[in-house]
Amino acid sequence: MFALADLAVPLIAAPMAGGPSTPELVVSVAEAGGLGFLAAGYKTPEAVAEQIRAVRERTPAPFGVNLFVPQENSFDAEAVARYRERLRETARRYGIEPPAVRDRDDDRFGEKVDLLVEQRVPVVSLTFGLPPRRAVDRLRAAGSAVIATVTDLTEARLAEAAGVDALCVQGPDGGGHRATFHVEDEPGTTPLHTLLDEIAGRSPLPVIAAGGIGDGAAIAAALAHGAAAVQLGTLLLRSPESGAKAAHKDALVDPRFTETVVTRAFSGRPARGLANRFIAAHDADAPAAYPQLHHLTSPVRAAAAEQGVPDDMALWAGSGYRDATVEPAAEILRRLWGEAVAAGARRG
Repeated sequence: MFALADLAVPLIAAPMAGGPSTPELVVSVAEAGGLGFLAAGYKTPEAVAEQIRAVRERTPAPFGVNLFVPQENSFDAEAVARYRERLRETARRYGIEPPAVRDRDDDRFGEKVDLLVEQRVPVVSLTFGLPPRRAVDRLRAAGSAVIATVTDLTEARLAEAAGVDALCVQGPDGGGHRATFHVEDEPGTTPLHTLLDEIAGRSPLPVIAAGGIGDGAAIAAALAHGAAAVQLGTLLLRSPESGAKAAHKDALVDPRFTETVVTRAFSGRPARGLANRFIAAHDADAPAAYPQLHHLTSPVRAAAAEQGVPDDMALWAGSGYRDATVEPAAEILRRLWGEAVAAGARRG
C-alpha cells in the first residue's frame, strides 16, 4: 500500500474540482517525484474512469483520486428559494434562468467508490465529511491508501477512528472549499502551523499540510511543524497542465483583483476565492445549503467562463495566489522543493 514516505519529493498536487485537476497535471507532478490527484467531484463515474485510464497510459507512478462525501444536511428551503430569485438578475445577463432547486445530490458517491475499488487506485482522499467506515474498509481492502481531509482536531480524531491511513490538515488560507464535516459549520481561523502542532502532535497518522502555502520557506516550515508532506493547489493553477479556465488563470495576476475572501455565495459552503462582483452582490444573502447553491449558480458560472467574464466566476484562490506561475507543474515542484531544502526542509 502507498505511503507518503515513498514519495521522492513530499509535495502533493491538491485535487481541484471543476476542471483544474487533469491527467496531464497528475503526470507532470509525478515526473517531479510528487503525488498528483484527480478530482472526482462533479464528474460522472464514466468521466473519472477515463481520466484514470489517461493517467495510467502516461505513467506507472502512484496517483490519487478525491471523492466528495455525501452531504446529509437539512437546509432552509425558503432561504434557498429567495436566493434563487435574487440570482435571476445576474443570470439574465447571460440570457439564462436559474435552474430548479435540487433537494439532494450525493455526487454518485457509491458508484465512484465501486469504480475506485475496481480500479485499485493507489490513493483515495475524501472531503466534505467523515469518511464512511464501510467505504474506507472497502478501499483499503482493494489496496488503496485512504486520506481524510480535516480542519480541526475533533474532525481528525473522528477520521482516525474511521480507519483512514493519513490526514490532510487544511488551514484557513487555502483556496477553494473548506472541508468542514458539516455544511453549516463556520470554518475555523486557527493558523495552519497551530493546527499541525495540535493534530500531528496527537495523532499516530501521517499528516499532510494544506492551505495557503506559497513558497519553499513555507513548505519547510510545514514540515518542521510535523507534516509528512505538503499539498499545493493555487500555485499550480496557472501551469500549462492545469485545466482552469483562461479567465481564472488571468485573474490571478490581474491587478483588479486585490484580495481573497471566504464566501458561501457560489455553493452554499464556505470557500476562499478572489473577491469579485458576484460575491459582492450575493454573499450576504447566501444560506448554508450545499449542494443546492452549487447547482443554482453553476449555469451562471459556466456562462461567465465561456464569455471570459471573471466577475461572475468562482475564482478559487488561496492567500498566496500572486505566487502562481506559468511554469510546467514539474518545474514548479522542483523549484519549490529546491527552495524548501535551501530553507532547511527536513522530512519527518
